[in-house]
Amino acid sequence: MSDTQEITTSSVKTCTECGVQNCFRLDKHFPDFCLGENLPQEDLKKIVTHYQEDEEDGRIARAAAEIEGLFYCKLTRVEEIVAFAHRIGAKKIGVASCLGLLDEARIFVRILKAQGLEPYSVICKVGSVDKTEIGVAEEMKVMPGSHEAICNPILQAHLLNEANTDLNVIVGLCVGHDSLFIKHSKAMVTTLITKDRVLGHNPAAALYMTKTFYKRLLEPKKA
Repeated sequence: MSDTQEITTSSVKTCTECGVQNCFRLDKHFPDFCLGENLPQEDLKKIVTHYQEDEEDGRIARAAAEIEGLFYCKLTRVEEIVAFAHRIGAKKIGVASCLGLLDEARIFVRILKAQGLEPYSVICKVGSVDKTEIGVAEEMKVMPGSHEAICNPILQAHLLNEANTDLNVIVGLCVGHDSLFIKHSKAMVTTLITKDRVLGHNPAAALYMTKTFYKRLLEPKKA
């Protein structure tokens, strides 16, 4: 891509440049660059029809919207996942957990059981395959010179697929590993915890602190 193309692409306005948010209540006016307003109506109609006619996707979309309507600012994420599972008829819940958040996963499993659900958990280090076996250099390990197992999200997904889970929940998988897990999971995936070791698994804190401690994140990247 040329420099000119890059400049053109980066100058395109999308939803984060919108200060109107008319799409929610239709009580204002759309900006000229609105993605939804500029979408061909036949394309929008196809999506709406899909929600209406696709049994699984429609059921999921309605369940998610109903939970939002009934419990907005009332339920925690844990409770919302339980409510969602019940609403879509999910019984067996896969838990794809990070080794570092196993204690949290254990508590979540106890909650699922108490709420009449059947948890099935698989930890990220399952299979205990050393990182060097997939081409990671020894010096790239956290502790070079020792056996250090890869996070194995594909095997996690495979084992939960074999267990025929109805809904899978991510508990702190690393960035990228979560992507692979979602890619290979047959069941729907939702996230309970997003890992951020520095910020106590609250990645949004980095965004809130861009005026202070994390203002360096907004500094232009040097060539």
